[in-house]
Amino acid sequence: MTVLVTGATGFTGGHLARHLAAAGHSVAALVRPASVSRADALAASGIDVRIGDLTDAASVRRAVEGCELVYHVAATYREAGQGDAAYRRTNVEGTRHVLEGAHAARARRVVHCSTGGVHGHIEHPPADETAPFAPGDVYQRTKLEGERLAADFGRRTSLEVVIVRPIGIYGPGDLRFLKMFRGIARGRFPMLGRGEVFYHLTFIDDLIRGIELAGTTPGAAGREYVLAGPEYTTLNELTRLIADELDVRPPRLRLPIWPVWVAGAVCEAICVPIGVEPPIFRRRVDFYRKSRAFTIARARKELGYNPTIDLRTGIRLTAAWYRAQGLL
Repeated sequence: MTVLVTGATGFTGGHLARHLAAAGHSVAALVRPASVSRADALAASGIDVRIGDLTDAASVRRAVEGCELVYHVAATYREAGQGDAAYRRTNVEGTRHVLEGAHAARARRVVHCSTGGVHGHIEHPPADETAPFAPGDVYQRTKLEGERLAADFGRRTSLEVVIVRPIGIYGPGDLRFLKMFRGIARGRFPMLGRGEVFYHLTFIDDLIRGIELAGTTPGAAGREYVLAGPEYTTLNELTRLIADELDVRPPRLRLPIWPVWVAGAVCEAICVPIGVEPPIFRRRVDFYRKSRAFTIARARKELGYNPTIDLRTGIRLTAAWYRAQGLL
């Protein structure tokens, strides 16, 4: 097949584009002008780099031309100094441009990558795709709006739309969890609260297989799928597993949650309007107070999704990559 991947200069999109190219597909990548310098690795993998921007409908239409399948992974993800309008332009209107472009180009299917965060705190784990929506920040709210837009577009047109909701993506090449690994390695990772909330991680290789299946499984059209790892655990256990791999003691410093959350709100109110990255985000505090625990029964049954990297193995592989890069 000829496929288009958006977000291919990012962690998930890059892994997906290279995986599809290695599998023999003809892969194109929509790359923003500002990210062209990061596209060399894509071109070296035989990927057709197509310059454009999700906020520019015409460039999206050009990028989709000749593609049968679109994996829409790109999103604005909690970037410092951005107001709500910036998230909406990419995560909502950008999604609209992808859908309209794919439909105009007579693509068969769009796989829209949402986030498990649209479900918010999981009161009664494990949750499935029917759990109530409770987005907690502008990123999650706009991702949910984009997801609903995509689902409605699929119902109204001949374009097949499949929605995937990844949970806690990590693995070699990811830097989002580096602060956690590094903080635990150096004995400086603070624990807020009791650490008994659930956390669910998904190793990147497993996730990529799940996203690919969402694009190729005939009966997936019009469906939503949670894509997560084979197990979830408490935050206390997660930090212990990381500490064991790094051969250090688990974090012992514990602080109350709510004073830090309030401090995060104040920092955001002051810093965001002037384009400065706040030293504390409420979203980072939510990591300590909101449970994330899901069942992947629907994806197993309907897609044949079968994640194979257990949490301990995934942590070992991720830590090894951080060491090899001189990051720990």
